[in-house]
Amino acid sequence: MNSLARLGRALHAAFTDPRAVGLVAFTFAIISGASVFYHYVEKWGWLDSVYFSVMTISTVGYGDFSPETIPGKVFTIGYVIVGLGVFVAMATAVADAILAQRQKDHDTRD
Repeated sequence: MNSLARLGRALHAAFTDPRAVGLVAFTFAIISGASVFYHYVEKWGWLDSVYFSVMTISTVGYGDFSPETIPGKVFTIGYVIVGLGVFVAMATAVADAILAQRQKDHDTRD
């Protein structure tokens, strides 16, 4: 079986796994909520708000944006503490599902 087909089955397994799907949805909900917050409180455009939310939750943090208001700074502290855990849990659940499918493919090949 070719690598592309294995990757497709692994991604399908990841996104049909209830735990992974729930964590992906929760992660996107947190990013969406943070984006709305930054749009209205920091007065950033939608793209900048989403960009900052994703860069912050993923710990990339280029430093090109930062909250200027006190509510924005306080919110960001909580967002980082909660969001990082959720982001890591989501990435772990997706990776676990992909690896489980890979193992299943390997076991059926033998």
